Amino acid sequence: MDFKLTKAQMLQQELFRKVAETEIKPIAKDMDEAEEYSMDLLKTLHKCGMFGIPYSREYGGQGADNLTYTLCMEEVSKVDASTGITISVHTSLCCACINEFGTEEQKQKYLRPLVDGSKTGCYGLTEPGAGTDAGGVRTEAVLDGDYYVINGTKVFTTNSGFADTFVVFALTDKTKGSKGLSAFIVERGYEGLSVGPNIERMGIRAASNCEVIYENVKVPKENLLGKEGQGFKIAMKALDGGRIGIGAQAVGIAQGAINEALQYVKERKQFGKTLNKFQNTQFKLAEMQTKVDAARLMVWRAAMAKDNGEVYGPYAAMCKLFASDVANEVTRGCVQLLGGYGYCREYPVERALRDAKITEIYEGTSEAMKMVISGAMKV
Repeated sequence: MDFKLTKAQMLQQELFRKVAETEIKPIAKDMDEAEEYSMDLLKTLHKCGMFGIPYSREYGGQGADNLTYTLCMEEVSKVDASTGITISVHTSLCCACINEFGTEEQKQKYLRPLVDGSKTGCYGLTEPGAGTDAGGVRTEAVLDGDYYVINGTKVFTTNSGFADTFVVFALTDKTKGSKGLSAFIVERGYEGLSVGPNIERMGIRAASNCEVIYENVKVPKENLLGKEGQGFKIAMKALDGGRIGIGAQAVGIAQGAINEALQYVKERKQFGKTLNKFQNTQFKLAEMQTKVDAARLMVWRAAMAKDNGEVYGPYAAMCKLFASDVANEVTRGCVQLLGGYGYCREYPVERALRDAKITEIYEGTSEAMKMVISGAMKV
């Protein structure tokens, strides 16, 4: 494996870092405090092409690879994990479903505006009674003439507060369990679709994450993604790819915390010298950086496997499992290095610690990742 980025990837990485530092970082704390995502920032990110990175220029995307996409996820997540998940759900989940399973007409109508910077997407799978157990979905879609009528409730739907396009999963045959699950493209303006207030959370507080209610929502039958009964397959395929993005997000959260801690220990004095002069500080930072670099390489391996058309699901699960664990360990360590100040909201490491936890939960818990990995091992 060549561990060196191409010139194009390095230029993209530099752009992502510049946008993160100049556009996202200055308002990240304020967004977190307000628990609201900036629509002006969202427009800026769209204009910069950060919502269509791994998609073909044919549909208005950037035409880059998945490795480049992970570079974006890491750079933005270094300064704001809420921005990371906003990009991730749109790119890895909503767009991926339409790109891989949509008809040409669906791609032209829905994928194009999603990747060219015109619209934002979200992904509705999780329900109050169906999290890791996606087979427990209870939302139903009944065919009635030229429309499917959807009824049910989704929860923790990231981007739902402002998304234009919803990829939603509902049962078209409730007697078949997960084999009766189907996927649909739903427009925000459809009658009967209502979005609740932002759910109060421990971390990624600026991200839009709401309950979405579908009450007799009429969806044209041509908005069925794939075929009836393919919903579970579509959902799991999207999550496989999404886990690579979450792994990159976890790496970014951890690296961002280390960067902040490095700056702090070079300035903070105790017992007559700066903290970076103490061997304990040096060794702790060395251990943390080594683990972050290892996690980054696992993310890159998964991304490259996907780019090369290889089986990447187990790699994606591994990188998410390991990187999320590293993110939680490293952010705790960075808070500890800053002492009392690390516990204060004035310093970004406090937010990083809160944000890191969710990477062990969404798009598949760590326990679910172990199931995927052990399954691939044929244990």
